Amino acid sequence: MSLFNLASTSSQNGACGAQIATAAMVVFCCLVAPLLHLAVPEESVFHLSDYCITLFGKILCYAIVAVAMDLVWGYAGILSLGHGIFFALGGYAFGMYLMRQIGTDGVYHSHLPDFMVFLDWKELPWYWFGSDHFLWAVVLALAVPGALAFVFGFFAFRSRIKGVYFSIITQALTFACMLLFFRNETGFGGNNGFTDFKRIVGFSITAPGTRVTLFALSGLALLAALWLARFLTRAKFGRVLQAIRDAESRVMFIGYNPFGFKLLVWTLSAMLCGLAGALYVPQVGIINPGEMSPAASIEIAVWVAVGGRGRLIGAVLGAFIVSLAKSWFTVSFPEYWLFFLGALFVVVTLWLPNGVLGLVNTIKVRHAAPES
Repeated sequence: MSLFNLASTSSQNGACGAQIATAAMVVFCCLVAPLLHLAVPEESVFHLSDYCITLFGKILCYAIVAVAMDLVWGYAGILSLGHGIFFALGGYAFGMYLMRQIGTDGVYHSHLPDFMVFLDWKELPWYWFGSDHFLWAVVLALAVPGALAFVFGFFAFRSRIKGVYFSIITQALTFACMLLFFRNETGFGGNNGFTDFKRIVGFSITAPGTRVTLFALSGLALLAALWLARFLTRAKFGRVLQAIRDAESRVMFIGYNPFGFKLLVWTLSAMLCGLAGALYVPQVGIINPGEMSPAASIEIAVWVAVGGRGRLIGAVLGAFIVSLAKSWFTVSFPEYWLFFLGALFVVVTLWLPNGVLGLVNTIKVRHAAPES
């Protein structure tokens, strides 16, 4: 059997493995996890605690962001170091709705959010109107990151800014937005952000049933993001994106305009991040400008690099590996986490250019070769 046939077989096996992993994720998110959390007694070793439900729900949201990042970096070759801004904007948009749901149950018993009462605001700013409606909050969580990405991408891609220059500009964008949201005058809670949520669509946000529902919705949203990304990357659109990544000048020479393709995938990626942010906030219970920090955006790129660029399941795998490692390090060795993250990125860059999933595929091919 030739090397080409081996690679083809490995690719088919990888696709089959991805389908199995997807089916397992559906079963776990919609059946196994709810049963382990709600039906199994707390004293049982098989009980899934509130902490675990929140942790894995948070990581599922991160995985959606990783898929979004893989679309622009792994397939289109656009390295963004500012995707954290889109994630945070989605979180803030939905956080506004959650803050309105507190109502008079807050510290000051006012229909205004507590931080506005503390700062002596007399009425809601104009951009808060409609934020007490759930559907409007969902629309905002998708539309605000999408609009920002469209405007930014329109001028950046039209000016043919790419490579390291584009990465630096995206990092400057997220840093500027972080400084803006830190200011109390913007009406987003300053450095404390939004927290102390009470209800979501009338249900207590801390109730076990609500936690499990949000967890399941995060899993289903991840599957929807994977399906959409897989559909796009396997279609002609995806092939053009990869051609732009590998040789943009040749793509232009044969008659394609990269501008529209890059702008579309960039905007779609931002909207997926906004969706992830909207699911993240009610599960974690807080959103503040720290989610916009440049370090948070760099961490998103690390997820994709560790899992494997250009491999959607690899992006999900990378988000889980790095996030679980972060949860352990920040508890056991908090002062060493950033050193570990930096070392991980260096190791992957130098010795695992295709990420963990690429390493697994390489090992499979080498083991299959002698048998043929």
